[in-house]
Amino acid sequence: MLRKENILLVDDDIDILELLQRHLQSMDYHTYKAVSVKEALYILKDAHIDLLITDIQMPEVDGLELLKFAEEHYPEMPKLVITGYPSVSGALEVIKAGATDYLTKPFTKEELRKAVLKAFEQSSQRKYSKNKSNNPLAGLNAEMVGESDAFGKVTDIIERVKDNKATVLIKGESGTGKEMVARAIHYSGKFSRAPFIAVNCGAIPENLQEAEFFGYIKGAFTGANENREGFFQAAQGGTLFLDEIGTASLAVQSKLLRALQEKEVTKVGARKTEKVDIRVIAATNVNLLEEIKNKGFREDLYYRLTVVEIDVPPLRERMADIPILVEKFVKKYGIEYKDRLLRITPEVFDILKRYPWPGNVRELENVIQRAIIMGDGTIEVKDLPDKLKFQIDFPDTHLVSLDEMVKDYVQKVLIHTKGNKTKAADILQIDRKTLRDKLK
Repeated sequence: MLRKENILLVDDDIDILELLQRHLQSMDYHTYKAVSVKEALYILKDAHIDLLITDIQMPEVDGLELLKFAEEHYPEMPKLVITGYPSVSGALEVIKAGATDYLTKPFTKEELRKAVLKAFEQSSQRKYSKNKSNNPLAGLNAEMVGESDAFGKVTDIIERVKDNKATVLIKGESGTGKEMVARAIHYSGKFSRAPFIAVNCGAIPENLQEAEFFGYIKGAFTGANENREGFFQAAQGGTLFLDEIGTASLAVQSKLLRALQEKEVTKVGARKTEKVDIRVIAATNVNLLEEIKNKGFREDLYYRLTVVEIDVPPLRERMADIPILVEKFVKKYGIEYKDRLLRITPEVFDILKRYPWPGNVRELENVIQRAIIMGDGTIEVKDLPDKLKFQIDFPDTHLVSLDEMVKDYVQKVLIHTKGNKTKAADILQIDRKTLRDKLK
């Protein structure tokens, strides 16, 4: 019996793509198609791919570059090459780049079937001990990388919850990668083929939250011209990720609680309930216990959400992961913006390791992205923003306004706490909301 796997097909020849798709679908495989390496990278990022089948001769970036990229980013994924220009040296090169087999055009359906089975069989026998020691999630989600103890604690919890539907609450500062953790839980587990629906609760107006979450029937309110499913129905069988859960209105919180307890929802304007079978993962960058004290969040919902808690550490607590994160971003944006891999000087790494990163991984990614755009092939110190470079702290020699004094002092406290806003707020004896307002 053939298992149904996800296979990514990459070829600039549309006819070949369609032929491959027809053959593989008749073998009960699910396929994705890409006509360029750049399009293939987007699919690899967003979908779980079990096998890559790529042509070599393609315009702009060839399939060999894609093979090298996939071998380092997705080492456990088998890779099969098809080409119309066979040669001994070419075969050796693609095998060295990570391909498990080499298929010459034209080929029969039976030759393709045997090559695919061989690719899956050889892949199951390959060992990646070095990769696994550096990246505990290499086989789960290639977007998550790290080797620090703090990162390891997160990946350990992901491993434990990925195959069940226990409710998870992910906590962490902005930019730490909470949604990435949620996606790793979903796509590394046995429910990965089911939908993953991500919802930013803070982006939905309060008066529309109930309708967006649970759906509505025609005529339920002005503008409801048809029956519509909500996020809960859309995630049926899979995962619903509720980001910024602390911004949900109290009215919606009570309905969320019932949905989690009873595993059923009611559309706006309907009388009949609908059963739902989903896993809910919520995330927050605020202290929900403080919100409970301030009557802004329901205590019963909080404990319903925290069956399992994951604290995603800020980047300043996992500085050992900076080199591997930088390597990932350099490869990602080097290919996207420059169509090639770039190098980075040791002096740049020294600067990146000493900066406190108040914006966390997202800020680091933005800095590398900018440096690649500004650079000329090698990322140097000149390509980094000035805020990362050495600053001279001159003594105050002139009188300034009170607002300027407050601004300077807040900045000094943040530098002292290495970007930790909670500690900074404690030193300043103000709450985090007031600190956020001052930072704006």
